[in-house]
Amino acid sequence: MNHNIRNLNNVPACHVGLDIGGSKTRGIAWIDGEVVADFSVGSTNVQNVSPETARANMAELFGLLGSIEPTEVLAGAGGVDTDDDAAALRDLIAGFVPGAQVRVVHDTRLLLAAAGATEGIAVIAGTGSAAWGVNAAGEQARAGGWGYLLGDEGSGYWLGREAVRYSLHRMDLGEPVDSLTAGLLDYCKLTDPQGLIAHFHQGTTRRYWAAASPVIFAAAEQGHAHALGLVDQVAKDLAAMASQVARQLSIAGPIVLGSGLGTNVPALQVAFKAHLAAAGLDDVDVLDQDPIFGIPLLVATRT
Repeated sequence: MNHNIRNLNNVPACHVGLDIGGSKTRGIAWIDGEVVADFSVGSTNVQNVSPETARANMAELFGLLGSIEPTEVLAGAGGVDTDDDAAALRDLIAGFVPGAQVRVVHDTRLLLAAAGATEGIAVIAGTGSAAWGVNAAGEQARAGGWGYLLGDEGSGYWLGREAVRYSLHRMDLGEPVDSLTAGLLDYCKLTDPQGLIAHFHQGTTRRYWAAASPVIFAAAEQGHAHALGLVDQVAKDLAAMASQVARQLSIAGPIVLGSGLGTNVPALQVAFKAHLAAAGLDDVDVLDQDPIFGIPLLVATRT
């Protein structure tokens, strides 16, 4: 995949793209179509960290980017659900790039653009989950993305939490530790399922439990029945979000699956495609590059 942007018109000579997720923020600077700087820091999303932490991480990122003076900054971020959300993040960024035009969009837009499409449906499967789409008429629709307290089915966090719930339920029934629980305890550096209760509630984060998702995928690969069911449920929930957006916009695709789980877990990709096929949707792509590389297209097309 070519990360340069020589083939796009209307792109500023110098611009910066930010991909602001629940776990990290990545920033890339382009000058004359070439990537000249690429750095990642902790999250700058105030939905996930305190305003003080967000500002400190943003300062670190622009410090790493150095003396670059962009004329435009475009940021894709999860949790940007209202004009006030976008304005708050825009104000935070603007303080580090005086004189630059700053634009904030929901991070699902980055996925679709990274696949080279200006219309279709993007599905995020990472620390959180969401689907967003746009049709040829410019009409938009979304599903999910409500945050972990209200939803985020199909996300890494959901998987980690459900593995904890499964392990605690087995403990309550007096059943022995099985391979899924053993893998979870090893990840948490615990010796007994009882410890999961306090561990979950005291000091751990969404990112921590999302990072436990490989435990579930590993157990599924070994044929663990409950882990297999969890993986299929994740795929089913993500496909349901994509199908909802497709119906609202009266389009059939393309549907682009991306972010951490979506891009890196073949078993999830296969199940996701199967559930969509059952719904009559087969124009499905798995993103093969990081969403941030969709920013040049968004900048060029002003979408």
